[in-house]
Amino acid sequence: MSEWIDAILFGVALVAFTLGLSSIVMGFMSSKEGSEALHERIEMGYLGVSGLVVCLVLGYLIV
Repeated sequence: MSEWIDAILFGVALVAFTLGLSSIVMGFMSSKEGSEALHERIEMGYLGVSGLVVCLVLGYLIV
């Protein structure tokens, strides 16, 4: 049963890593200008870092 839990945690960690990394990349690719661009970059950066932290925590749980 432990292998199933590890496999599910790995899948969720992989999804969190992918979403986190893509959010950070999308934050840099913004075409908006001014304060709206800064707002979008901060939002995407926060989501990206949160996704990477979730990935690290789940990776720690697997080990």
